[in-house]
Amino acid sequence: MRISYEKILKFGVTLMFLLVNMRSAGAQSQEPTTRETVVEQDQAKKSQNLHAYTPTKAERWMAEAQEALTATERNWHPYFESAYPGGGFPFGSGFARYVSPFNKVDLRGSYTTLGYARVEAEFLAPRIFHRRGSLQILGGWREATQVAFYGLGTDTSDQHRLNYGFQQPYASVYLDVRPRRRTFRLQGRLEFTQWKEQPGEGDFPSVETVFTPQTLPGVGASVTYVHAEGSAGFDWRTSSGYSRRGGFYGVTFHQYHDPDHLFGFQQIDYEAIQHIPILREAWTVSLHALASGTNTSEGEQIPFFMLPSLGNGDTLRGFSSWRFRDRDRLLLQAEWRIAINRFFDSAFFVDAGKVAAHKRDLDLHGLKTDYGFGIRFHGPTTTPLRIDVAKSNEGLILVFATSQAF
Repeated sequence: MRISYEKILKFGVTLMFLLVNMRSAGAQSQEPTTRETVVEQDQAKKSQNLHAYTPTKAERWMAEAQEALTATERNWHPYFESAYPGGGFPFGSGFARYVSPFNKVDLRGSYTTLGYARVEAEFLAPRIFHRRGSLQILGGWREATQVAFYGLGTDTSDQHRLNYGFQQPYASVYLDVRPRRRTFRLQGRLEFTQWKEQPGEGDFPSVETVFTPQTLPGVGASVTYVHAEGSAGFDWRTSSGYSRRGGFYGVTFHQYHDPDHLFGFQQIDYEAIQHIPILREAWTVSLHALASGTNTSEGEQIPFFMLPSLGNGDTLRGFSSWRFRDRDRLLLQAEWRIAINRFFDSAFFVDAGKVAAHKRDLDLHGLKTDYGFGIRFHGPTTTPLRIDVAKSNEGLILVFATSQAF
């Protein structure tokens, strides 16, 4: 059988045409027909390359520093709490040991550059009442050698500083409860303590060289107090140690009972804190207001060293510690906090406040003010290091603190 050349050529062309069409049809069937299909295919490819996030070297260093400063796991830990504000930079350490999965005992002590000393032991049970509350039992002793006293009232001079010292043993039980595990919060404390006022050290005259017990109640006194404290409020912050949202509104009542009926008094603190997040918490506007008032029973007085005060790294940051004292006080603060990363914030702030002998004088006239800038190293719930630079009409103050301002 003879096949012509023309038939062979025709058959070849037809076969090639069929093969090309079949290949095109197969390719078209493999191409995604919708955007959803494209997305699904991309996600499938990415899922094959998923892996856990690897922290950078800086993040690992910050996490280790956070763990060390807060003593979350390690037995030995640094301790930077001063015996009293104004004592200079503290150095100290502690030994914490867990006695159950959550309860721990912490023995710690510190010493400052100005000779302030503090030693104490703490038992902490953070999850009691089915995680509705926490219990703290604390006992210790502290000594301050050169605490500042500038007189009473807001209109005092920073050139007339005096010093005094004190020794104080103390033992207390503190209970913090959220009855329904929500915003409503109850706190209570019972403390037994003794304040022994003594002559001050340092470069400034001691208080007793200028005042007597008759002109300034508390000079040379040794006062024993049974201190009962109760607080109620609404708290929906992430934590009191660090938060970018939420607020706290509460009132605290203090009863200082003197068995000798010489220096007993009552104090009420009204406090409001509000954190307002902006740009998904990249910025936070934080506001704080505090008002305190005192009362005494007939025949009793308030020792000068127990009066409400303003001036330190938490209140009026641009003024020296214990700069203003009197029976009543008012404090207003605002901060603009900027999140740099998950461990580091910066902040611009302004403080204003005054003290007065009568509650009716706690108005907005004659407020002492300051402003400044600060940086904060923090974890999710704590602020182990805060550095603020504050400016007032009395100069520039550098603040090192181991807690949030408010």
